[in-house]
Amino acid sequence: MSDKTESLENPAVWTYRGYKLRPGEFNTAMVHFYRAEVQRASAWRNRLDVTTNWAMVATSAAITFAFGNRDAHHSVIIVNTLLITLFLFIEARRYRYYELFSYRVRLMETDFYAAMLIPPFKPDSEWANKVATSLLNPNFPISYWEAFGRRFRRNYMWIYLILALAWIAKIILYPEVITSWQDILNRTRMGVIPGWMVILSGVVFNGVFFMIGLLTRNLRDATGEVLARYGQSAPIATTAKTNDPIASNRAAPEDTPRYLAVVTSEQIETLSPILQTNLQRPITRLDPNNTMGSQNSLTLMVELTEIAQLKALVRTHDPAGGVVVIPAQDIQHDDR
Repeated sequence: MSDKTESLENPAVWTYRGYKLRPGEFNTAMVHFYRAEVQRASAWRNRLDVTTNWAMVATSAAITFAFGNRDAHHSVIIVNTLLITLFLFIEARRYRYYELFSYRVRLMETDFYAAMLIPPFKPDSEWANKVATSLLNPNFPISYWEAFGRRFRRNYMWIYLILALAWIAKIILYPEVITSWQDILNRTRMGVIPGWMVILSGVVFNGVFFMIGLLTRNLRDATGEVLARYGQSAPIATTAKTNDPIASNRAAPEDTPRYLAVVTSEQIETLSPILQTNLQRPITRLDPNNTMGSQNSLTLMVELTEIAQLKALVRTHDPAGGVVVIPAQDIQHDDR
């Protein structure tokens, strides 16, 4: 393993377990691997769209038939609801496959390519193990219920609402308008199944699905979706006021999210000038008498792209040091 670690620093030839690989060959292989994973993720993403299109077409056809024919039975909408449910289960399964390949793509983007653009300009030490583990022992990075709830909230919730409203309108308005509860029970009857049981089944059926969508809304195992990493901490768009017609046509700048970094180290005297020189950030030393355990700590504001550099600097000069990063907008201020 030492040969592998040394070769990643500044290799002429990378050696691992007796095998030799030139950096150029490795980079070429990574480029092709990245393109292949992007293509696989895109293919499964298109399959999700296909399933949603099936559901929308089936819903449109069922509603058109139910309202286009006055004598059409309302069970057409119920049967279509069951068909939409089948599409939802299929789409949840496809979403898990999409997340698997999207996870690998995201892993290469964050731990390999992005790390090569940020000091110290080298991939994360664990990214290769993560990718290799995903290839040798592929596991879905998202549970079935999270996938089910997410697809339901994004697309199918509205389809179920439309079908429910269409079914109610079909019962009340066609073939003629009814107002009494007994007429509603008579019209909703399906063969030997009484009307009250049909209505109760519909309420329970839709209630269960909406409850699943509600209970799974806080699941965040998926990595492929564009989700805030720290709660709702996200860049806030701001528009600059200017009279320059060229500048006014440009995209509105975004406020870069800032983070408060707390560094704890026994070598804080040595780290302070090093961090200030490399990061060009003002540093605040904390009084060790006011911290638990008389720890030597300092704080500074950093950007997202500087977190990896900060950790690398601390790890290099003090392997026992610690770094804690907190989103600045999550810090509560006391104005008293």
